[in-house]
Amino acid sequence: MYTATGTLDRQDYVTRFAPLVKRLAHHLVARLPAGVQLDDMVQAGMIGLMDAAARYCEGQGAQFETYATQRIRGAMLDELRHNDWLPRSARKAQRRVEATISRLEQRLGRPPIEQEVASELAMSLADYQSLLHEAHGAQLFNYEDFNHDDEEQFLERSVADPRPGAAEVLHDQRLRQALVAAIERLPEREKLLMGLYYEQDLTFRQIAEVLGVTESRVCQLHSQAVARLRGKLKGW
Repeated sequence: MYTATGTLDRQDYVTRFAPLVKRLAHHLVARLPAGVQLDDMVQAGMIGLMDAAARYCEGQGAQFETYATQRIRGAMLDELRHNDWLPRSARKAQRRVEATISRLEQRLGRPPIEQEVASELAMSLADYQSLLHEAHGAQLFNYEDFNHDDEEQFLERSVADPRPGAAEVLHDQRLRQALVAAIERLPEREKLLMGLYYEQDLTFRQIAEVLGVTESRVCQLHSQAVARLRGKLKGW
């Protein structure tokens, strides 16, 4: 369990936190097209966990679970990017929805309702909701993932150097504030959904029970909420 110096053995980290990999994989796969296999995400996540165990230093100032979570998610996202998991049609649908919502919000001065977005797209409400389904899975993002093209994760950059530069600190604070402000401007139902999903870790099925709607409807609302946020944060 422990080394001669009293620190937790690396292999024990892997054994203890393997359930975390499965939980994160289930949570991620729920947001992706049916073609993405759970086992593939678990396998990629285990690689991320082993990498975290090999790299982690207790003096870095972050709990291992927090650090490992970032490595695991990063490994899963790398696997998805490597296999080009998202259909081109879904990427196109995502861009259409984002651009339309952003354009309407500037014109109306408020978040547009679904019928207004559908009308702007010259389609029926049912067709627009189908488009949201098509865009499902195109919104893999966390605050830490915005605009970082290198392989390093936000947490790693933060804890690797105990004295981050003032510009980096300011950028991170401003981005977090922008994201919080964007979430606050979401319609109430979408804001509640995002809180239940990202803060409480509820599944779409559980959220559907809370909201009194179908799981399919939760998927649509999630896609629309993320499209709103991505539009607001595009400048970042």
